[in-house]
Amino acid sequence: MLGSSLTTVKNLPLKKRLCFLLKLVCFVSSVLIFCEFLIYYVVIFQCRWPDVKGGAHISEKETSASLLKAIILADTHLLGEIKGHWLDKLRREWQMERSFQTALWLLQPDIVFILGDVFDEGKWSSPQAWADDVRRFGKMFRHSDFTELVVIAGNHDIGFHYEMTTYKVNRFEKLFNFTSGKLITRKGINFVLVNSVAMEGDGCAVCRTSEAKLVALSHKLNCSQQKPNHSNKRCSDVEKLPASEPILLQHYPLYRKSDAECTGEDSAPPEEKNIPFKEKYDVLSQEASQKLLWWFQPRLILSGHTHSACEVLHAGKIPEISVPSFSWRNRNNPSFIMGSITPTDFSLQKCFLPFESRVFTIYCAAGALLVILVLAHVQLLTPPFYFAQRLISKHKAV
Repeated sequence: MLGSSLTTVKNLPLKKRLCFLLKLVCFVSSVLIFCEFLIYYVVIFQCRWPDVKGGAHISEKETSASLLKAIILADTHLLGEIKGHWLDKLRREWQMERSFQTALWLLQPDIVFILGDVFDEGKWSSPQAWADDVRRFGKMFRHSDFTELVVIAGNHDIGFHYEMTTYKVNRFEKLFNFTSGKLITRKGINFVLVNSVAMEGDGCAVCRTSEAKLVALSHKLNCSQQKPNHSNKRCSDVEKLPASEPILLQHYPLYRKSDAECTGEDSAPPEEKNIPFKEKYDVLSQEASQKLLWWFQPRLILSGHTHSACEVLHAGKIPEISVPSFSWRNRNNPSFIMGSITPTDFSLQKCFLPFESRVFTIYCAAGALLVILVLAHVQLLTPPFYFAQRLISKHKAV
């Protein structure tokens, strides 16, 4: 049977064989182009910037002047030379690069925030390995001058508290122009950047410096929010900032017992939700969390670290959004947050990226179809059309 089929293939005209080969190449190329390029446009094109409440009462000119479009993502975990397999790097980094570049092109954000753990091995990296990781990051997350990129430090970037050194912190701060307690004000909106790894509260050198900057910034913001006719000698010589209540950006979430109350398709798996969180490891300590809430009275807190989504309400009024991981390595359904923010209000919307399982399903289906076509072509498998035709002819003969 096999010998006769091979003879049949050899006897086919060269033109027909080349035509069939060209069709296979076009089929494979189409699947590759869709799964590696077009699927990101198809999925992210469905995402829309959320409307800010009360936006209908604001003129278009005022809206464009005060509305900030922000993308918030977390936990990219670029693999390093120690734990990173080349195939894992190739697959997951390509996914993040295409996701990021497609989002920039389609959504045109004003600013992008990455909430820590940019690198997976920053806490171990040698200078040479760090330089290679930085080069790859620059390629993946390249952006135009019209979009600002702000990166927060995470425990994998500078190490957990017991691994954190001044050298690692300075290396990260020099690269991303990041310091804990730094204020970024855009369109009258105040963002406070927090090095949550340094909120240990044990008086270490980095911790003391970080907390001192946060306290000083808290004083400035509190003075700026006071009414002009309110006399306060402590605020007389303080630089005035926009009166907008701040938004905290950090890697560790504020203290919560677990993810038991978290809901949604990208929240933690059921078997992990009731696992108690460890203070200073999974979340900030209760003391550090209370300090940040007391110092800044933020209107919104954005954090990462857990790789899963969660929404928590602190003190009954301050929302915290835990942003899921951006990488297929940590989630089958990664996503990012789209925020429409003004000095007095904000609205958030989640944008899911292509599911890794769906991409694999497309490849598997395409592979199965390809095998069927090849087998049918060499007559090792009778195509359904001809099989049905034979049954009909036999029925007529009877």
